[in-house]
Amino acid sequence: MAVFEKKTKKLELQIDEFLDKVLNGALVFKQGMKYYLMKQTDLFQERLKEIDTMENDADTLRRTIETKLYMHTLIPEHRGDVLGILESSDKVLNKTQETLYQFDVEAPEIMPELETLFLELTDVSISAVESMVSAIRAYFRDVNLVRDFINKTIFFEKESDKVSDKIKRMIFQNDAIDLAKKTHIRYYAYHIESIADMAEDVCDRLAIAVIKRYG
Repeated sequence: MAVFEKKTKKLELQIDEFLDKVLNGALVFKQGMKYYLMKQTDLFQERLKEIDTMENDADTLRRTIETKLYMHTLIPEHRGDVLGILESSDKVLNKTQETLYQFDVEAPEIMPELETLFLELTDVSISAVESMVSAIRAYFRDVNLVRDFINKTIFFEKESDKVSDKIKRMIFQNDAIDLAKKTHIRYYAYHIESIADMAEDVCDRLAIAVIKRYG
């Protein structure tokens, strides 16, 4: 059974639009990381502007959805869960924007031998976000699919842990790198990994919402 009825169809479309922005922001982050590592500064700056716009638009759209849910008392039995899911997924988008921005501000020097691992870490972390978005869409349309997408998110989160751990071990086992640089690179591996962690947290909230709906 879907959450939405005909009278809330417009709200459903707006939530879909919001989720599109979360997903597209994650994909722009992925592109931005590729351009950063390839030292294609102009393309990186374009992606930075794109993700900033998406983050602002998503915030505006989320507030519009929240206002409608309260003012028109739409889906009252699910309102709290829906708001929590939207707010937590918005934080995932914020994290991608914030992390890309920090790459721009601090310009960490990623050693050539770590570039492939950073791309892999980015890939699995963004895959977690993609599965998270699919899980949220399934919650509104076909709850039977939610479990599969949550399991995919968990899988990619665990993969991000493995890749991040590999990066950290390579850094700290290299005596040619000074401690300050090791710490700086580790910091960025942690923040990319955190994107997947936050996606898993959203899915934890989503799993509880499903239990509350169906017991």
